[in-house]
Amino acid sequence: MKVLITGGAGFIGSTFASACLDQDIEPIVLDNLSTGRREFVEGRTFYRGDIGDAELIDRIFADHPDIHATVGCAAKIIVPESVAEPVMYYRENVTKGLSLVESLLRNGCTRFVFSSSAAIYASGQGITEDSPITPGSPYARTKAVFEGALRDITGGTDLRAVSLRYFNPIGADPKFRSGLQVSKPTHALGVMIDKYLAGEPFPVTGTDWETRDGTGVRDYVHVWDLARAHIHAVKDFDRILPAGRGGYLPVNLGSGTGTTVLELIKAFETVTGKALAHEIVGPRPGDVAGAYADITRAIQLLGWTPELSIEQGIADALTWMERRTLMLSGDS
Repeated sequence: MKVLITGGAGFIGSTFASACLDQDIEPIVLDNLSTGRREFVEGRTFYRGDIGDAELIDRIFADHPDIHATVGCAAKIIVPESVAEPVMYYRENVTKGLSLVESLLRNGCTRFVFSSSAAIYASGQGITEDSPITPGSPYARTKAVFEGALRDITGGTDLRAVSLRYFNPIGADPKFRSGLQVSKPTHALGVMIDKYLAGEPFPVTGTDWETRDGTGVRDYVHVWDLARAHIHAVKDFDRILPAGRGGYLPVNLGSGTGTTVLELIKAFETVTGKALAHEIVGPRPGDVAGAYADITRAIQLLGWTPELSIEQGIADALTWMERRTLMLSGDS
């Protein structure tokens, strides 16, 4: 089996490509390397280019007419950047995404797995796929807009699409073939690692939220568990969405329980064996109590549950941090 992975040199895409190799699935990787790493595609079938390049997509399918499905991981994902450059985000995430879909239909590839985001939801506990769509940033709106387009396109063509709505990926490929490539991650665990390595206290932003311990809650899921979910979606695609006239299915991918900031600190201390200096500060503008997923649909339809613990995610993130620092040290 062959699978086309757009954005396959990035964090999620490269991890899924590794999972494919472990399952005897051949990944065909397309990435323009704007944020992806060339190191992440070594030894893999790789095309450097853009998802909006119709001629390149046609060439890929001419070279590999037996591609079973396409997994769309190519996107711009930085929220502050999306606020500063919304036109670019709509061009990259929506306009070029539609061009990709058009190319897939032209080449007869009707199985599409889309890397979506839980950022399209408001905060809440036990969020289901039917929860209100209320994106809070241009980035999140591009995901929501493209999902809406997929719903319409699958209703009027032979395209079938599964949208996997990720919550908060952490960790790295357990074999450390790839991981988070950015040098300054902004999610809570990334900030926690940076503060820990710098010997500075980690800020706990608020203790009066309506959560089980008063601190904010986030839903962390190991990136390898995300990769496993993609494997399930690709292998079982025709069972999940039988062939025929289109079909569209969103699926949440998260822990199902969430982790509060204080629980994250405790898990971090368990992994490192050291106390983590932290300080209580006020909530930041725009902060919310947080959210976690209801993953019933993933369990029932994909046959998937997360297997790796928050502690394993922290340990893998710490190990990858050391390796990533060495990898990036050669960059200008």
